[in-house]
Amino acid sequence: MSKTSSFKKSLTRKRKLNIKLFSFSSKKGVVSPRNSETAKNKIRLNFFNRLSTHEKELFVKRLSYLLKAGIPILQSLTMIKDQTRLNFQKKITQSLIEDVENGQSLSSSLKRFRNIFGDFIINVIRIGEDTGLLHQNLNYLAEELKERRLLRRKVIGAFIYPVFIALTTISITALLIIFIFPKILPILKSLNVPLPITTRFLIGLSGFLSNNGLYVLLGLIFFIIAIIFISKLPKVNLFINNILPSIPIIGKILQNYQLTNVSRTLGILLKSNVTLTESIRITKETTPNLVYKNMLEKIGENILKGKKLSNQFEDFPRFFPILIPQMLSIGETTGNLSESFLYLAEFYKEEVDEMTKNLSNILEPFLMIFMGVIVGTVVISIITPIYGITQHLNIR
Repeated sequence: MSKTSSFKKSLTRKRKLNIKLFSFSSKKGVVSPRNSETAKNKIRLNFFNRLSTHEKELFVKRLSYLLKAGIPILQSLTMIKDQTRLNFQKKITQSLIEDVENGQSLSSSLKRFRNIFGDFIINVIRIGEDTGLLHQNLNYLAEELKERRLLRRKVIGAFIYPVFIALTTISITALLIIFIFPKILPILKSLNVPLPITTRFLIGLSGFLSNNGLYVLLGLIFFIIAIIFISKLPKVNLFINNILPSIPIIGKILQNYQLTNVSRTLGILLKSNVTLTESIRITKETTPNLVYKNMLEKIGENILKGKKLSNQFEDFPRFFPILIPQMLSIGETTGNLSESFLYLAEFYKEEVDEMTKNLSNILEPFLMIFMGVIVGTVVISIITPIYGITQHLNIR
């Protein structure tokens, strides 16, 4: 009995000691699993926190430089955390540090933040860890993220000028109709001459906007929000992405933009020693375009059945031009598919560069016609009645 009671006392002491050790503060050098898990949960619960492509690029690039310089990964992550200004990013990096201290790999720790970093980054890092070429794969990642960011900026920048001109024209016209036209309206109504149809239309439109301007503005805002929400629905999004390539000029730019991203992602993954089927799956997951997502899913299924990759792209000539299966056929023959994809990415990137540079010149005549019609209609509607009066005065 005495031996049993002493054993129980010893077991109780050990349990108490273990509890104390696990609740030990990380300030004293021991990581608290409870505190670590709480921090991760806090990060997960904050749904609206996101890292931009540029922030992810900087994180990956810094880590690549530090590892290449021979600094251990734990110390590298600590240095990155100390240099980070964003509180949210600090929490993520601290969580990565705690996981690595507990013996986890970096890629396993990043899986906790899959919705932030994505499968592409996680898998390239995982392959780098497995092959012992982590800094090299991180460098590939940094270059890829940089190319994506710059390409996206170019495409958005190309559309800013025409959108700005169109919005400015509409805004000026609205100001003329709502604020300037009502001041001239009494003069026009006092004239004993028949008013042109455009003038009568503007009189009615001016009165409607003056009385219901706030409701029109709220309705317009609601309409834009509704359009954005509806376009996110899978079936609507699929329909929009199906018809986009048919739109002159703009459709070609957006298609080449998609081809650049798909080709570069596949090229980087294959270059990082990710298997072909896994590369296609990851590319499918990272592609926001539902049309390309569905096509990549079918291609992946056919690859598992033993079919050639180049033949699969021939089945979708509207979305994958003939150059793609031709280059992939060469890559399959030479055993260097990654270089074929990277060549295609560079080719379509140059196409996007060229088209975005010329977009303003191409659209400028149409924008001038649009401005001329809108502003000209307003001006003619005001001048025509006044000109009619002068004609009557000359006759008298």
